[in-house]
Amino acid sequence: MSVTKMAGICSLNPTTLMTLKRIHGIRCCSGATDNEKKSQTRTKTPQILKLAVSGITELLRVVSFSGKERLEKVNDKDRDEISVSDIDDVIMILKSDYENAYFVSGVFTSAIYDEDCVFEDPTIKFQGTKLYSRNLKLLVPFFDCPSIGLQDIEKGVNSETYFVLARWKLRTYLKFPWRPLISIDGSTVYELDNKLKIIRHAESWNVSALEAIGQIFTPSFDRPGE
Repeated sequence: MSVTKMAGICSLNPTTLMTLKRIHGIRCCSGATDNEKKSQTRTKTPQILKLAVSGITELLRVVSFSGKERLEKVNDKDRDEISVSDIDDVIMILKSDYENAYFVSGVFTSAIYDEDCVFEDPTIKFQGTKLYSRNLKLLVPFFDCPSIGLQDIEKGVNSETYFVLARWKLRTYLKFPWRPLISIDGSTVYELDNKLKIIRHAESWNVSALEAIGQIFTPSFDRPGE
């Protein structure tokens, strides 16, 4: 399905607005309700968990010696050849990256990202597209029968900043003896600068960070591929 050229601000449906409210902290004029405040407090990721995830990621990087140059390589050819003229070009490239399952394959189009792009999810936050590429590829060997399906993708504007919002479903087993199943419904906001480079890649999940980590330690009795 082709994406209509942006002639102005996109009209966002209520579901999209609620997603953006969670990710960007957008508040209605009346302010957050008591229930919303309690929910935000309950789902806030403990700092110690964020530190643990960062530590594990760094440990994987240190002990992973094989293919070091390959992991750190940026595809300069893609960077030179790809031309983006409007936000629809960005959406087209992102769709292609989802078709290549970039979350679980580690293969994505780095040319559309600013080299200092900020990447974050409920468990970790860091800066640098090269580091993101390296982190993805460190995780790839642990995936078994992975899949990520793009549910929908749309464009919009927030405080004069253009963005793309993608919703997806991730499902993968991990290559541990107890074969844990990771199953997450999530969304990613891609914020763009005035050169149409992605400067922020922010994920939001339908489970808390603690619940996501808990999936890693939950045995699965299903066999991958069944």
